[in-house]
Amino acid sequence: MFRRNRADRKFREAQRAGQAVLAMHTEWPQPDVNGPVAAPAAPTATVVPDFLPPEFRAPSRQDVSGFMMRWDLPLVINGEVHACHCGAYRNWIVFNMRDDSIWLRCVAGHEAEETRLDTAWYNRNSGPVDHFHPTLEDGLRHLGH
Repeated sequence: MFRRNRADRKFREAQRAGQAVLAMHTEWPQPDVNGPVAAPAAPTATVVPDFLPPEFRAPSRQDVSGFMMRWDLPLVINGEVHACHCGAYRNWIVFNMRDDSIWLRCVAGHEAEETRLDTAWYNRNSGPVDHFHPTLEDGLRHLGH
């Protein structure tokens, strides 16, 4: 009972303090909105652009042909392990192309489009981009294929 009375008393004190703050603002004089309006001053300093210089910018998605990542584990799609026609079922290179298609490449170099995967799957399972490569061969070499 005493705990509840103490909590009620603290709540009422907080309410009174809030009302006092609100009442203080109502006593301030209103600004003169009908008076003369000063024209904004012309900027004297030079405007610096927000963006980084071109040499420091990362390429956008439209600037690259696609993204690639390694997938060393068996690739399970819709509950079944995906295998290449050559029998490979692990050590894939997964490509996410500019047109949002997903392509798989096995260690033997066979490539096939995988329509059951999409860009959202790729984005969930890939890490951050760590390198940009000028050619496909450079990218494959970087990933160990």
